[in-house]
Amino acid sequence: MYSLKFDINVCQTCPTGDCLVKCQYLHLDRDTAVAEMVKIGKGEDSFVLNDCVTCYACEEYCRRGNHPFYLITEQRQEKRILTAPRAITRQWINIGEPQGKYRLGEVNKRALSFGFMPEFLSWVEGRLFEDVMPSYIFGQEFFCNVVYIHFAETNIIKERLPRVIDNFRKLGVREVIFLHDECYGAFAHLAPAYGIEVPFKPIHYYEYLYRRLTELKDLIRPLNIRAAYQRPCSSRLSSDQHHFVRDIMELIGVHLVERTYQDENALCCGGILGMNYGYDLAHEVQQRNIDDMKAHGAEACIFNCPACQSTLERLVAKQGIEPMHMIHLCRKAIGEM
Repeated sequence: MYSLKFDINVCQTCPTGDCLVKCQYLHLDRDTAVAEMVKIGKGEDSFVLNDCVTCYACEEYCRRGNHPFYLITEQRQEKRILTAPRAITRQWINIGEPQGKYRLGEVNKRALSFGFMPEFLSWVEGRLFEDVMPSYIFGQEFFCNVVYIHFAETNIIKERLPRVIDNFRKLGVREVIFLHDECYGAFAHLAPAYGIEVPFKPIHYYEYLYRRLTELKDLIRPLNIRAAYQRPCSSRLSSDQHHFVRDIMELIGVHLVERTYQDENALCCGGILGMNYGYDLAHEVQQRNIDDMKAHGAEACIFNCPACQSTLERLVAKQGIEPMHMIHLCRKAIGEM
C-alpha cells in the first residue's frame, strides 16, 4: 500500500501555521495551528480531526508542500472518525466501483478525459475541441476516485487509482487533458504525494482552453459581462492552474468582479457540507457566497465543476445571476452559443 510523503519536522518548524490559520472554519492562531498539526502528525488526537469540513483548502495554504489535508484524512481513517453516515459513505464508494463500463472515442496519444461526468459528453463540441476530438475517455474505469477524501477513505483511492492509471497506460496515451480538475489534481498532485507513478502528462483543461482561445483569437468577440467565479474544492489540488481563470476571462472580455470569497478565500458550493455536516452549515456558506456575488455586481456565475453547478445554479439564478460553465462561456465568446 502506498504511503503519504509527510515530514513532521516541516510542521514543527512552520513559521506561520497557514494550513489551519487560514482555514475558514476553524479560526486558529499560529501556535495552536502548529501544535495541532504536530499532534496529528504523531498520530495523536486533535479536535481538528473532528471539526475539519473537508474543503481541501489547507492543501493550498501549506506553501511547504507537506500535505496537511491528506494527513488529516489519513488520521481520520485510522481513528475511524467518520465524516458522513456509513450508509452514505458506502453508497458513494459503490458509485465509483469499476465495473468494466466505459466509453472511448478514437483514442490517440493525446486524449480528453471526461472522468465520470456525463455532462461532458454533450458539452464538448465545436472549434475549441476540434484539434483533439474525437479522442476521449469516459467512465468508471477512468474515474480518479479523489472524491473519497471527503469521506476519510484514502484506502479506496490508493487501491483504485493505480488501477485507473494502468487503464490509461494500456491505451498508450502520452497526454491527457482532464475536464474535471479533481481528476487533474489526482494525477498532478495526489499521486505524487503518495509516490504513485503517472506514465503520462496530465493537462488541466483551463490551460488547454487558454491555448485554444489564443489560437482562435480572431473569432473572439468580447462578452463585456461582469462575472463571479465559483471555485470548487478540488481546485485546491491544482492551485498552479488557477491563474488561467483570470487569463481566460481577460482574453474573452469578461470582467472578474473583485469580491471577498474568491481565489484563496473562496467558499465551496456547499454540496458536500450539506450531505456530511447538515443543512445549516451548507445554507450559511451558500448564502454568504451568493450574497457576495450579488453585492459586487456579478451578472454571471462561472462554474468549473458540473457538481458545483448543479448544486448552486438555481440559487444564483434566483438572484438574477446567470449560471454558466467555463466551457460554455468560452464557446459563447467565439460565437458558438
